[in-house]
Amino acid sequence: MSAVTKPTIKPDQSQVILGILLLALVGFGLTSYLSISHVTNQAPAFCPEAGIGCDLVLHSSYAAVWGLPVSGFGALNYLAIALLAALGLVKPKLAGTARFLIFGLSTAASVFTGYLVWVILFVLSSSPSQPIFCVYCFSSAVLIGTIWSLNLVGNQQKSTDWANLIFTGFLVTVISLTATAGVYANQSQGQGLAGGLAFHLQQQGARMYGAYWCPHCQEQKAMFGKAIGQVPYVECDPRPQNAQPLLCQAKQIHSYPTWEIGGKLYEGVRSLPELAQISGFGG
Repeated sequence: MSAVTKPTIKPDQSQVILGILLLALVGFGLTSYLSISHVTNQAPAFCPEAGIGCDLVLHSSYAAVWGLPVSGFGALNYLAIALLAALGLVKPKLAGTARFLIFGLSTAASVFTGYLVWVILFVLSSSPSQPIFCVYCFSSAVLIGTIWSLNLVGNQQKSTDWANLIFTGFLVTVISLTATAGVYANQSQGQGLAGGLAFHLQQQGARMYGAYWCPHCQEQKAMFGKAIGQVPYVECDPRPQNAQPLLCQAKQIHSYPTWEIGGKLYEGVRSLPELAQISGFGG
């Protein structure tokens, strides 16, 4: 009887899987750190200024889904990819299945990452020409994109495997886009409070006093998202167009942001529920 040959992984393929494993572990560590920072309400490292860059992104309403940090879902995805890659290394017979599942997970993650990048560039940024730079967000995007590319290009596939990958990729993309639309709808509901509150503040004659260079003002504006255009805002720095420094002096504004609600001044960043309570908004 001839001896049974034990399945093995080609050296180049094993290096690809090992690379995927290492990248997934880096991604898991990064997103886990962001999740802990979100839950504990601590500013992550390399985000020294509040209300600027990654701090502005991570404290916006788009950083959570159903009350849970988006980075937490990313951590679970990276962990699943790392476990599958480890399985492919330890059990060569299951390497093909592991790579196929990694393709599905990384495709779904790439679609959702594209949505998050869109939010940063076109929702949270003041303009696409001046995008917010979030080192963690873009690093995660590069990681998941590299994992997807390595898994797809770094492993030789048969023609039938390519057909399955194309079909699976299309199916996963459609499902991911549908799920992403649901996430956006959920996050937009959070913006519903912002929209109603902004209109209420406008009707009440409230004002937000600030300066264009003030990081805490940017943090406050980010809480309103697209509804920020309805918030009655007074620019106190005399340099921008339509600034009203004399009004700020008359109101004795000493710090930014400062809210004027019901004839009273409230200094500092205020949460939307807090502003709703101060202004008597019942929406």
